Amino acid sequence: MTVSDGASPRVLGFVGGSGLYDLDGLEGADAKEIQTPWGRTSGPVVFARIGDVDVRFLARHGLGHTLTPGAVNYRANIDAMKRAGVTDLYSISACGSFREDLPPGAFVIVDQFIDRAAHRDNSFFGPGCVAHVSMADPVCPNLAAAAADACAALGISHEARGTYLSMDGPQFSSRAESNLYRSWGCDIIGMTNATEAKLAREAELPYASIAMVTDFDCWRETGEAVEVAAILDVMRDNVATAKRLIPLLAERLGAMRTPSPLGIETCLDFAIITPPAARDPVLLEKLDAIAGRALGRQA
Repeated sequence: MTVSDGASPRVLGFVGGSGLYDLDGLEGADAKEIQTPWGRTSGPVVFARIGDVDVRFLARHGLGHTLTPGAVNYRANIDAMKRAGVTDLYSISACGSFREDLPPGAFVIVDQFIDRAAHRDNSFFGPGCVAHVSMADPVCPNLAAAAADACAALGISHEARGTYLSMDGPQFSSRAESNLYRSWGCDIIGMTNATEAKLAREAELPYASIAMVTDFDCWRETGEAVEVAAILDVMRDNVATAKRLIPLLAERLGAMRTPSPLGIETCLDFAIITPPAARDPVLLEKLDAIAGRALGRQA
């Protein structure tokens, strides 16, 4: 995909987290299995439209929620979204809160991550083709601003910025961990988004995260520990709210896009360290969708 300085068609991607396994209001929905060199995706990618905007949707944990956070094939999912033509990618996911003023039901538009998920593949690159992308600003400000504006328009209680602590899971935090993460200045906690954000950046995909608070993490001295039953009750309401938000978000963003102000669409131009003569052809073949533009430019 070549991105010019001007406007180009938008394909808006959504990765749905816990509780969000489909979208309402889709036109011409067609579920397609996309093959990737990184293995199987969590499920089919739904090709559809919302108004005049092309959209793609993928359920992160699979239909029926069969995959734990650690079992999700994040590389395959991001590769598939890239192959599906996605130009802008949103994560819609559940999270726990570290703040009294972010109660269950609040939405947070994430702008920073602390990644403590240590047991998963979080890069497309490796031996044979090394690259280092910047994650200083992991979220596209255009997408984040549009999400915050849409929340405000619908009267959704939300925070326009927030730091997301990403943990391995599937277990929830201990009280000691929860208090540690609060002392770091984290606002919310989840198990998926930092990995996606890193891979989306390597794929030159502008990414933003809309996190839906389902519970207070276990830091509150007078509070109860996190319980799944209570989370599921809140999750149902949050998902209903997200399904109202997404059509407005698509409408406000529109069918045409301009490049991210962070230059995400060309971030690999100066990130690939391995010179062409030393690159592993097997890995290069796997990188065709993710880095084909940059690799072709550097050949």
